[in-house]
Amino acid sequence: MKVSGKQIGYLSFDIQQDGHHLIIDADKKVGGEGKGPSPKGLLISGLIGCSGMDVASILRKMHIEYNKLELSAETEYTEDHPKVFKDILIKYNFEGDTNLDTAKIKRAVELSMTKYCGVTEMLKKNSDIQYIIYLNGEEIHGKESVPK
Repeated sequence: MKVSGKQIGYLSFDIQQDGHHLIIDADKKVGGEGKGPSPKGLLISGLIGCSGMDVASILRKMHIEYNKLELSAETEYTEDHPKVFKDILIKYNFEGDTNLDTAKIKRAVELSMTKYCGVTEMLKKNSDIQYIIYLNGEEIHGKESVPK
């Protein structure tokens, strides 16, 4: 992986990553111009993107077909500098047939969180990462922490 950045505003940068382009910036309340996502926001985005890709791939290999998968993550920052993430909560929201094999869904998420997602592996060294799984709006797996 190769990443480069060029300052294009007070706190904004044009980032080039493996042929892809994005703008990062700080929020207006901290002096940025809000031209793009924040670096810390991209870390959390990377976490749910990494795990989402894992889960989708694992479930495909298990021949589990669902209609939709949406992930969300919530966190807060520590008070002192450097401000880092406290606990991170990931919610997996599946939609599909009510007869879906929930054990396989739980296993796919568990494998992502404990074995395959490199972003989880990096972030769990600093933050407690927990997850909840829903199917059609109903919780099928309660809050569980990823082992450190």
